[in-house]
Amino acid sequence: MAIQINETYRVFKLDTKHSSYVLGVNGDGYAGHMYYGDRLTFDGGEMSDTGNMLSLLGADQKNSIPADSQREKVNLHDTFLWEYGMPGYGDFREPCLEVDAGSGEEALEFLYKGYEVVKGKPALEGLPSTFSDDCETLVLHLSESDLKLELKLYYSVFEEEDAITRTVVVENHGGISCHLERVMSLCLDLRDGGLDLITLHGAWGRERNVYRREVGEGKQSIGSIRGVSSHQENPFMALLEPDATEDTGRVYGINFVYSGNFLAQVEKNQFGHVRAVMGIHPYHFSWKLGAGESFTAPEAVLVYSSQGIGGMTRNFHDLYRGHLIRGMYRDRKRPILINNWEATYFDFNTEKLWSIAEEAAGLGIEMLVMDDGWFGKRNDDNSSLGDWFANEEKLPGGVKRLADGVRERGLKFGIWVEPEMVNPDSDLYREHPDWILQYRDREVSRSRNQYVLDIGRKEVRDEIYRRISRVIKEAGIEYVKWDMNRSLTNVASHTAPSDEQGMVYHRYVLGVYEMQERLVTDFPELLFENCSSGGGRFDAGMLYYSPQIWCSDDTDAIERLSIQRGTAMVYPLSTMGAHVSDCPNHATHRTTPFDTRGQVALCGTFGYELDVTKLTAEEKEKIKEQTDMYHKYNDLIRSGDYYRIVVPSEKTPYDCYMVVAKDQSEALLSFVRVMHRINSWGVRIWPKGLDTAAEYRLSDRDGIYSGNMLMNVGIEINGAQKDFEGKLIHFYKERK
Repeated sequence: MAIQINETYRVFKLDTKHSSYVLGVNGDGYAGHMYYGDRLTFDGGEMSDTGNMLSLLGADQKNSIPADSQREKVNLHDTFLWEYGMPGYGDFREPCLEVDAGSGEEALEFLYKGYEVVKGKPALEGLPSTFSDDCETLVLHLSESDLKLELKLYYSVFEEEDAITRTVVVENHGGISCHLERVMSLCLDLRDGGLDLITLHGAWGRERNVYRREVGEGKQSIGSIRGVSSHQENPFMALLEPDATEDTGRVYGINFVYSGNFLAQVEKNQFGHVRAVMGIHPYHFSWKLGAGESFTAPEAVLVYSSQGIGGMTRNFHDLYRGHLIRGMYRDRKRPILINNWEATYFDFNTEKLWSIAEEAAGLGIEMLVMDDGWFGKRNDDNSSLGDWFANEEKLPGGVKRLADGVRERGLKFGIWVEPEMVNPDSDLYREHPDWILQYRDREVSRSRNQYVLDIGRKEVRDEIYRRISRVIKEAGIEYVKWDMNRSLTNVASHTAPSDEQGMVYHRYVLGVYEMQERLVTDFPELLFENCSSGGGRFDAGMLYYSPQIWCSDDTDAIERLSIQRGTAMVYPLSTMGAHVSDCPNHATHRTTPFDTRGQVALCGTFGYELDVTKLTAEEKEKIKEQTDMYHKYNDLIRSGDYYRIVVPSEKTPYDCYMVVAKDQSEALLSFVRVMHRINSWGVRIWPKGLDTAAEYRLSDRDGIYSGNMLMNVGIEINGAQKDFEGKLIHFYKERK
């Protein structure tokens, strides 16, 4: 039983396989946080010792504010560990909810009203979220009597994955409208202030680098006000013990299932308490909540591990693979594709793509994707976004003729689209200049010579979707790459009244979700990949619609090591779009061995970004070897447990990770030497995750080795002695 309740003390205990989360309600009706950590058990029954536990924690929730004029109410609010912090009465930490009801008064006091336990996981209307029929959900009901607002705090417990998902619903039961100025999805108040913080930072082409530092006094935050989750900061953070490693220590991971503006903040107060909040960024957010209406905040995921950062990672991977990603490709090997972008850029025609398809088919490649430049009058990136019909000068007979020819040559066929944007030089913009995000009577700012369509408006969504879906249906498209290549600016809607302009950012994201839901519903067999100038919208919200996301526009194998390592901190390997590209690399101008490029791309979905018609005979043979390698190892990589073994540094200038099958029957170790150091000893690696009682054979050496010996004694890496050289070692159990 995942949720247990002591009604006498009004205490709620949420149990996963290895953790317990305990919250309670004090005598005044305040919902407070009590404990989160390793699983708690009591002699005599799971909830029999609740009173003693409260006493030991110094958090007797039954003690109420003194009756003598409530002289210490402010102090109580300042020191209380809240489940959802409120402003105005003495809680001076970051508030979770702010409401403008027109009076100019900001104080909120939500009191406990009741609870319910729901079997399964309620869906969030219009929003992506995790799902399960097996979990349990606790719903706490809180009420604000002055404003007649009600708050529902949702806690869904995923036992096997050591995860608890959180969201909040605000209901207006009053007779007038109000504006929600801030709605956080998660609040976590921890008594232990001696913690570190991990976040993921970057920029275009170098996304999701791991950054760890101490949680100091005051506030530390990450976020995005770009309209997307962004290249710069990912909606993830982890709180962990200072001495926590990959394999040991307590770690709390928090991830936001949302693809727009977000705020993730950690605050350490004067008592050493730490508050973590995550939700929609309050910048330019003001949601008009009419009488009788409700607002549902996006979901936040909370994961606990007592087995270090690696344990947190594997919990996230299991949760998302089993309870977030959907569709026929969730648990299926994806076709090996070749994208024509780096092969041709805008300079292609039907015959050129057919020639690539014909050559690729003989090398084990299974799908051709036509990237930018196939529509309108698109010969560069200055025109035609929005004109989703074939460029007949390049593609006589249209996309269907091209697609049919590709299939005749033995490959599936896919296309690239950018549905959220429009060029000033396009028929769509000339017909509907009011369909873009724009301030009234001000110049509209461009990026990449693009405007942003007001996707929050139904008529805009419907027309764009009609145009793109027609091409998909007529040509029998089997793959779509949905790109989004600029941040949002001039964020105002032509049709929204002034008191609803603060809703435009969130309406935009909801509009994108609606379009993508229509796409995967209307075309359930479509392989769908999200993209945003590479990895600018790599988040859990997007994974609800597409099983994979283009990880980064930087395809250089050595750069990809850190990008993919940071991405895999939270997101499964099966979600990372990763391809072998040409050399010298088009972004970094670095040349790396063809074998290494294939090995690094194997960590993700695997494909190619080059012109196969221009390769040497030796390189073509290597593609055949790599496509065979993909089919041999992809089931393991897609579903196995991921372990970071070595992160490159000055002392260890090499990268190593490992994927171990769930039943520990096999494993794959990937080693890449980033730089060779003269006069240095050989490299020894200590594998992880193997069955200590089993015996294994290794693909690169003779003999049989016990799992215990391999993990404790380690193995020497033979070969991979030069800069950028890599090596794969397959471990497989000896059959008896």
